[in-house]
Amino acid sequence: MANTSPNHALAHGRFIRGSASKVRRVLDQIRGRSYREALIILEFMPYRSTGPITKVLRSAVANAEHNMGMDPSNLVISQASADMGPSLKRFRPRAQGRAFAIKKQTCHISIAVAPTA
Repeated sequence: MANTSPNHALAHGRFIRGSASKVRRVLDQIRGRSYREALIILEFMPYRSTGPITKVLRSAVANAEHNMGMDPSNLVISQASADMGPSLKRFRPRAQGRAFAIKKQTCHISIAVAPTA
């Protein structure tokens, strides 16, 4: 989130288990929508990443409400992004004494909310 103006409230979720591409497909659905509409969409989507996204969204709205005095009922998701985090490296035993590397991906979720214009 490079250029955010003072009327945006931000929240970050770091080191979230799950790939950034799977989180992005959910963020694309809620970007530009109102806070209430985004919560309804997230509640009924069948993806595992909706849980952490909901937590980050609620945190961004709480930041807007308590730090900036904004009303949650007229907030819109202005920016939402997911970047890759570090991979957890694990090994699984395979046949004939070999080891197979497994990379468990993590991501960083950033959500900004702003009042409706």
